[in-house]
Formats: sequence, C-alpha cells, structure tokens
Amino acid sequence: MFFRRPAPAAELSDAELLRRYHARGDVHDLGTLYERHMPLVLAVSRRYLRDEADAQDAVMQVFEQLVDKLRRHEVENFPPWLQVTARNHCLMVLRARQRAGPAAGGALVVHFPDAAGMESAAARHQADDDPAEAEQHEHQLQQLERSLAELPPGQRQCLELFYLEKKSYREVAALTGLDLNAVKSHLQNGKRTLRRQLQPAPPHASP
Repeated sequence: MFFRRPAPAAELSDAELLRRYHARGDVHDLGTLYERHMPLVLAVSRRYLRDEADAQDAVMQVFEQLVDKLRRHEVENFPPWLQVTARNHCLMVLRARQRAGPAAGGALVVHFPDAAGMESAAARHQADDDPAEAEQHEHQLQQLERSLAELPPGQRQCLELFYLEKKSYREVAALTGLDLNAVKSHLQNGKRTLRRQLQPAPPHASP
C-alpha cells in the first residue's frame, strides 16, 4: 500500500509493533501495524460517512491521529481500540457538518459507547468477530444511537460531553452553562433512561 516499512517489521505481532513504536516512535512500525487493520477503519468510515472520498480521507486522518496518540498511550488490544477511535473520528466529522449547517451534508448520528455498559461491548468487538456476533453488536449500537437521540436535549448534551468527549463535570458545566448539580442530575437521569430503553423486552407468556 502507501506505507514503506522495513521487512522485519512485517514479521512482528501487533503487540510487538505497538511496544516498539511506543519506545522508538518509528513511523514505519506504525504504518505496518495500521495497514494490517486499515480495512476495519475503512469499513467504519464508509458506514458513518457514506461518501467514499470522505471515508478514504478519514482513513488517513485516523492514521495521523495515531502518530501522536500511540506515542503517549499504551494500548493492550489494538483492533477494538482502533475501531472505537475510527468511529469517534467519524462522529466528530459528522458533528462538524451539523454545526456547518445542512449544506455540509448528512444528519448527525451519535454513538455513545459508555452508556448502559456499552463500552464493554465495543471492547469485545474484534475485527475478526463471528458474523452473527458482529451483526448483533451493530444492532445494539444502532439501538443505542436511536435511544440517545430521543433524550431531552440537556441530558443528551451532558452525556455526549461527559462520555464521548471525556469532559469533566466542571468542563460540561462550563460548556452547557449549567451548574454542577444540574449536570450530575442530567447524567444520572439520562443513563437511567437509556438503560430502561435498552433493556430487552420481557418474553410474552405462552397462550
């Protein structure tokens, strides 16, 4: 592909490449690692951004993010971490489009990985998952997105800022203009509503 790498790097495992890149910062090691999992990033980008050119741009933009992130942070399980990173990048692109107005194209679809225990589902989602499990996981994410979109605006905004954008309580308060008690109340009520909406319906009794 478009990455040039020393031959020995191709023989290393994901974990070995991560450790070596974290220690040395050699972009060839990161390129080797990223190229292995680029189809995953492209698939996520296509699903969220719809446009092929935008998806290809996202693949390169995610790689540029990794150059800095993986120097500063240690990642134990790369494929699911990369999937979440790619999805969050696409969501930021969609949010920027929404702020720019309808001419920028596309309605905002919000993924909220931490609500109602969904972060564990994202972590379990490997690039080589069983198709049935992957389909079920995707259904759960779509259901979560729909439920989040139905929340009152205050709850939704606080949940997005706190969980998706990793803001602190004080940062959420500053960005929303709410006091800390109101922020905590919105978070608590929003999570309770999401859990209730995402709870499986009880089976119908047999006649």
